[in-house]
Amino acid sequence: MNDYSIPFNRSSIQGRELEHIFRTMTIGQIAGNQTYSQKCHAFLEQSLQVQKAMVTTSCTHALEMSALLLDIQPGDEVIVPSFTFVSTANAFTLRGAKIIFSDIRPDTLNLDERQLEGLVSSRTKAIVPVHYAGVGCEMGVIGEIAARHGLPVVEDNAHGLFGKFRGRWLGTFGCLAAQSFHETKNITCGEGGALLINDPRLIERAEIIREKGTNRSRFFRGQVDKYSWVDIGSSYVMSDVLAAFLFAQLEMWQNIQAQRERIWKYYDQHLRDWAREHGIGQPVVPAHCEQSFHMYYLIMPSLERRQALISFLKSRGILSVFHYVPLHLSPMGMRMGGRKGAYPITEDRSDRLVRLPFYNSLNTDNQDRVIRAVQEFDA
Repeated sequence: MNDYSIPFNRSSIQGRELEHIFRTMTIGQIAGNQTYSQKCHAFLEQSLQVQKAMVTTSCTHALEMSALLLDIQPGDEVIVPSFTFVSTANAFTLRGAKIIFSDIRPDTLNLDERQLEGLVSSRTKAIVPVHYAGVGCEMGVIGEIAARHGLPVVEDNAHGLFGKFRGRWLGTFGCLAAQSFHETKNITCGEGGALLINDPRLIERAEIIREKGTNRSRFFRGQVDKYSWVDIGSSYVMSDVLAAFLFAQLEMWQNIQAQRERIWKYYDQHLRDWAREHGIGQPVVPAHCEQSFHMYYLIMPSLERRQALISFLKSRGILSVFHYVPLHLSPMGMRMGGRKGAYPITEDRSDRLVRLPFYNSLNTDNQDRVIRAVQEFDA
């Protein structure tokens, strides 16, 4: 990636990251769940109005905690879109679940809620919608179907922090939601995540699972005189050094979102005529969704033209990338019964989608270089 004059992603200091890291190291708090972790928890809880937030070592681990909290057992079925990152499915597969894949909508590339009811069976134990590119799934319909069948919803909100659906924050619809603070995300600490808990009945057990199956959190609150192993769990606690970096980014979230909104809209406006002329798709954001401005992508006419554009931009020193390979066509997915042609929209969009460079510090001059190069490509 260092060979590109315009990388696909680049992390940047947005506020008081170094100051906070220096402080947490100076006061000797470099383990987890200390001052800066607690600051992150409080910030997320107050900003999003969720019952409880817990920072974790990754979004993957937040999803794994969700599977543990829902007591997923071997043979249970969990509905997941095929067009997503492997962690969405793997977190539940680790508990022995059978993944039931869903196709996606052709517009937003989110789980197609119109197909959801037909995927529910007596063995279904959870529905896991993914808010692709930070554009909300149709949570009204998904919530109605889940309620009708008595099923929990776990939102994979890795892309969608500070996005909204019908005026309500993404991550607040399901009983649980997983956030990502990976280096490619709007707000980052390099590697990290968070579990948002909207069902208060799950909070106490979530604390135990996150602390290796112990009641350590109750001990530190003075509720028990010693802590012990009381349940299954693992080490999902983020270091306070990373939490210090993360808190500085959270403090600047409105500035970060404004930067990304400018970048997204600049791409969208300046590529609109070219895209229409060449029959190339641009992102679709329904009027009732307020996106998080996580990424900007194009839908090329074919796999061949997608690959050609990536190569063309590479020759200009610009790194663009494709995105998810359908999970149902992966070796693991095929072992679960996946077959080519089963989810045609997923397969089609996966072949044709290309993501353009998008990061907080992308300036207009470099963005103009990307736009000119795209427009010079023989689509």
